[in-house]
Amino acid sequence: MSTSIQQTEAHEAHDPEVLRKAREVIERCSSPRLIQKEVIDAVERNAIWRGEECLNLLAPEAPTSPTVRKLLASEVGTRAAEGHIGPTQRWFAGTIYIDEIEALCVELLKKVFKSNYADHRLVASMVGNLTVYTALTKPEDDIMTIPQPTGGHSSNRYNGPAGIRGLNIHNVPMDSIELTVDLDAFAKKARQIKPRLVALGASMTLFPFPLKEMTQIVQEWGGKIFFDGAHQLGLIGGGQFQDPLTEGACVMTGSSGKTFSGPQSGIIVWNDPEINKSITDAIFPALAATHQVNRVAALAAAAAEFLAFGKEYMAQIVKNAQALGQALHDRGVTMLGAHKGFTRTHQVIADVRAFGNGHDMAKKLGTANIITNKNLIPGDKPENWDYPSGLRIGTTEVTRLGMKESEMETIADFIMDVLIDRKPMNAVRKEIIDFRKSYQKIHYCFD
Repeated sequence: MSTSIQQTEAHEAHDPEVLRKAREVIERCSSPRLIQKEVIDAVERNAIWRGEECLNLLAPEAPTSPTVRKLLASEVGTRAAEGHIGPTQRWFAGTIYIDEIEALCVELLKKVFKSNYADHRLVASMVGNLTVYTALTKPEDDIMTIPQPTGGHSSNRYNGPAGIRGLNIHNVPMDSIELTVDLDAFAKKARQIKPRLVALGASMTLFPFPLKEMTQIVQEWGGKIFFDGAHQLGLIGGGQFQDPLTEGACVMTGSSGKTFSGPQSGIIVWNDPEINKSITDAIFPALAATHQVNRVAALAAAAAEFLAFGKEYMAQIVKNAQALGQALHDRGVTMLGAHKGFTRTHQVIADVRAFGNGHDMAKKLGTANIITNKNLIPGDKPENWDYPSGLRIGTTEVTRLGMKESEMETIADFIMDVLIDRKPMNAVRKEIIDFRKSYQKIHYCFD
């Protein structure tokens, strides 16, 4: 075996065993058509299990409406539309209807988020973050972002877009009890560093940030606040969270596939005309070219649904999260932010050290058809990444399936059945499959 092959195998990022099984499937198929069928079958197995039989409590996921799903498979997805909207802005001819689709999407996003500008071409919210760092910073600039054990995300750290941009990253001081920014410590540190940009981005997000006060501080030296609303985007649009653009953020990015409940992609909105050119130049031609027009059409349809149902839908998500936090707390699970009502978002965070660790408990719950994710919590260290102390539990999907506060009590009981081995795993899984039979319809949409 050559040295180059050995090095490639040694640095394989994916699980070698899972890849080996895939190779075996491919090799035992007698034709490419049968290989394709294996792919289709795997998709269908996932649709039945995850879509119909599981309690999906992942904070980063939401089911889309039938209309949105249909548009994701539409003919327009085979078309290229490189460039900005408008006949003279496109590289290709024949985009008259694509211009119409994309213009509708832009104007709908502006309406939902009450912004002056919006862009629809980001295939992921992390690309939105890279857009901001590309447009508003230069390499070796000082920025401040939230560290991961207290809720921050890699997209704003050294191993994400901020690091790729070559920025000097300093920690935003966080209060590990109140689970928000320590404003006094931030003021002291920020005035010493004078960061060009402060990024408020958190994947473990329970409570609003002191954004107005932070904006006043960084304005002393011309700094800016960037709000990474990957998780909170729908809550913001539905009036259930703080409004970052109104409170001082110069730009907001987010995921359309989380609380916003649209297709998996990114959204970016802003008000300041002075950064308009730098933002759009970073998007095209730098970071987006042919940008999946089927996804844009689906995003526009999701935005129209959001205008009709978003306020009611987002309010119920928060009510359900608070109810689930209280139910787990009442059953003996240590919940972060209990003294503040557990959460003001779509997620709650459980400290599961009394039962094991976040990795093992997430895996155990998954065996019973309860899908959560392990999560670092305050007190964890970076080396605890694989086996952290927490579980992140979200209520977006179960809410869109029509569940309300009473169902959160049932879900808490299912979780406890698993955590304390109150019932055999097979029995819990069967109860959950039976429970889900009554919750198959997607709510808060026109279908």
